[in-house]
Amino acid sequence: MVKAPSLISLAALAVKRELLLGDDVIPYVCELPADLFDILLTYLPPLALQKLQTKMDGDDCGSPDYCFENGRKHGRYGNFNTVWKKLFKTRWSGVTDQIEPVDWQQRYWEAHVQGCLDEAAELVVLPSFRGLISDINISDTILNYIGYEQQMNHLACDYSKLSYHCQQFGHYARCLRLQNALCVEETCQLLRESKLQSLVLRWIRFEEHVQALCKLLIQNSETLASLEFLHCKLSPSFVEGICRSLCSKRKRIHKIENLSIDISSFIENCPSSVVVELVSFLSSGRSLCSLKLRHCHLDRDFGRMVFSSLLEASSSLSILDLSGNSIGGWLSKYDRSGPLFSLGAGKSLQSLRLLNLRGNNLCKADARDLGSALVHIPNLEILDISDNTIEDDGIRSLIPYFVQASERCNPLVELYLENCELSGRGVSQLLDTLSTLRRPPTSLSIADNNLGSHIAASLGKFFGTSVQVLNIGAIGLGSSGFRVLQDGVTKELKLVNINISKNRGGVETAKFLSKLMSLAPDLVEVNAGYNLMPLESLTIICSALKVAKGHLQRLDLTGNNWELQPSHVSMLSEFRHNGLPILILPTLQALDVPYDDEP
Repeated sequence: MVKAPSLISLAALAVKRELLLGDDVIPYVCELPADLFDILLTYLPPLALQKLQTKMDGDDCGSPDYCFENGRKHGRYGNFNTVWKKLFKTRWSGVTDQIEPVDWQQRYWEAHVQGCLDEAAELVVLPSFRGLISDINISDTILNYIGYEQQMNHLACDYSKLSYHCQQFGHYARCLRLQNALCVEETCQLLRESKLQSLVLRWIRFEEHVQALCKLLIQNSETLASLEFLHCKLSPSFVEGICRSLCSKRKRIHKIENLSIDISSFIENCPSSVVVELVSFLSSGRSLCSLKLRHCHLDRDFGRMVFSSLLEASSSLSILDLSGNSIGGWLSKYDRSGPLFSLGAGKSLQSLRLLNLRGNNLCKADARDLGSALVHIPNLEILDISDNTIEDDGIRSLIPYFVQASERCNPLVELYLENCELSGRGVSQLLDTLSTLRRPPTSLSIADNNLGSHIAASLGKFFGTSVQVLNIGAIGLGSSGFRVLQDGVTKELKLVNINISKNRGGVETAKFLSKLMSLAPDLVEVNAGYNLMPLESLTIICSALKVAKGHLQRLDLTGNNWELQPSHVSMLSEFRHNGLPILILPTLQALDVPYDDEP
């Protein structure tokens, strides 16, 4: 067997050209031994690999004798998926998927089609653009990635046109993003073979875009599960068109599972009509599990209508995100003892697991109303009411709910109370209560509240619970607060991630970190930036890292005014995780501008 890389690469070059220009070589490629066949795959560019795999998947290798060896088809053991994965990682090295794809060929061509559409959108928005979108030429950069060569120009198909890429690879697209400039009927034609599951739409504002969008939605109504609007302006006809396009004609039920409207607005001169259409859409969503209406200029009447529709809807909603609106007073007119809030009503709220009300202009009265309503949301796990002026009275009114939630089968897991104008007294009462619960939240953020050093005693008690993620950044601990924390933390902790930044702790911050690392074996990430630590703190921290037996991967020390010497650099070089430095040190720019949290 020939193993010389140069000979293999020359053979692969010849095979690539034949694959791109004709089919004659395919039967001979199929006849190769399995190990040599797999080596050949790694040398092929995407276009050639695609053609070979398509032929083999279709059992079209010429004579059946070429396709089988000892009763096995080469296409069954050719390592195509591994090669597609390598090609994807090479081309989009910075892209990471939350869930690794099963089919890397599909993922590759989906991302390729998205790149072609993004390029086309940049050209279409230019005033000088004339002609058809389908005739737009794809850049040489993209063509080179897939293995396009100039000698292919004489072929009947034009590899350089957008139409070719959509026709050949559009059926791989499951998730796409479209700018308004591409929301035209011609795009619907280009994507007619797609089976979209997720669609993100940006800057949809005019009727012409809505009409084309509705046609695209109709084409994909059987498969589309996720729909997101960003920077859009929604009119009653817009919302009505969306609902009509996605709902089955007989049952008026759509299959959308995730609906997101973000940084968008509704037409102001007819808000009631928009609400009616939106409520109709929500009521038609038996599959709806995530609803996000963020930064949409919703007022309390709009919020109240949305909430009422969810009470009466039959969907199993899991996520409700209304952040960035102004819905203060939206719960004030509900009778929480009435049948509407009974445990038998409101299926959408019964299944709710995440409620985000961040930045909604809520006050302490709203917190009181919310506390009464939350009792009837038995499966809530994540609650975010940050950036609302609920004050101490508001947090006190929620404490009975936190106590009750800890006794449920599904207790509250994450609680966010950032920038709520809370004082040390109110938060101390909260922490003292949480510290006594059987199952307190495992993630808590009370950052950006001016609590002062007196909160440290209550914090020390809470450290001893099962909390894993804690954000106490910018709460005014100071050096005295960190000293109290050092004395209060005495047993092994379950912390995984902690933010103690912007607390002006000085050297006491480093001493607390030293003790924390010795008592938190599962600690992975720490943010200790902007604490006015002197340079001697670095020695304390490094000494603690040497003896710690934990798994620390990242310690952020930016924003501290240090002038590092060569001796410090050598001292820090040993602290790495997977080849990357654990200590994130101040940049030269940060050294010149120390953090100042004074107004």
